[in-house]
Amino acid sequence: MGNKVPGIVTTERGLRLTRPVALVGMMGSGKTAVGTALAVRLRVPFRDTDEEMVTAARMTIPEIFERDGEAFFRRRETEVLQRLLAAGPGILSTGGGAFLRAENREAISRLGVSVWLRADGELLWNRVRHKTTRPLLMTGDPKATLFALLEDRTPAYAEADLNVETDPHVSIAGMTDRVIATLERAGVLA
Repeated sequence: MGNKVPGIVTTERGLRLTRPVALVGMMGSGKTAVGTALAVRLRVPFRDTDEEMVTAARMTIPEIFERDGEAFFRRRETEVLQRLLAAGPGILSTGGGAFLRAENREAISRLGVSVWLRADGELLWNRVRHKTTRPLLMTGDPKATLFALLEDRTPAYAEADLNVETDPHVSIAGMTDRVIATLERAGVLA
C-alpha cells in the first residue's frame, strides 16, 4: 500500500485513513455491507466485532446469547472492540448494541471515529424481517421490538462523531461514496 508512516494507510486516491472508523447503528443499517465495500475502496482491513465473537466462541451470536446471556455477550464484545480498535486504521463494523455502552463510545472516540449509519424503522424492518440470526428479535412481535430498540438506542447513536443517512434507493456503492465524502469533510481522510 505504500505506507510511509506507521498507522496511516494511503488509499488509491492518495487519501490517508489516519485512525479506525467504527460504523455504528441498528441491525440492518448496512454496517457490514457498506463497511466491507468501504474497506475495499480505501484499501484498509475490514474488521467485524460480531464475526470476531463468533470465531472466538465457536458459536453463533444466538447461541452465545442463549448459553451465556446478553450481559456476558456485551462484556466480551467490549473486549473484542478494544482489541480491534488497537489494531490501527481500518473499517470496523460494530454490533448494534456495542455503541450503547459508554465505555465503548469512549474507546471509539479515543482511538478512532464513529460513523452512525442512520436508518428509519421501516427500512430496518424490510432488511431484517426474514433473518433468524437476530436474537433480540426473537419475540412475539419482532417488528414492534425492532422499533422499540431503535427508539431506545437512537440517543446513544446520536453521540456518534459523524452520521450518514441510509436510503433504500441508494446502492452499497452509493452509500460507500456518502461515507467517504463524510470522512473527507471531517478530516479523517486526508
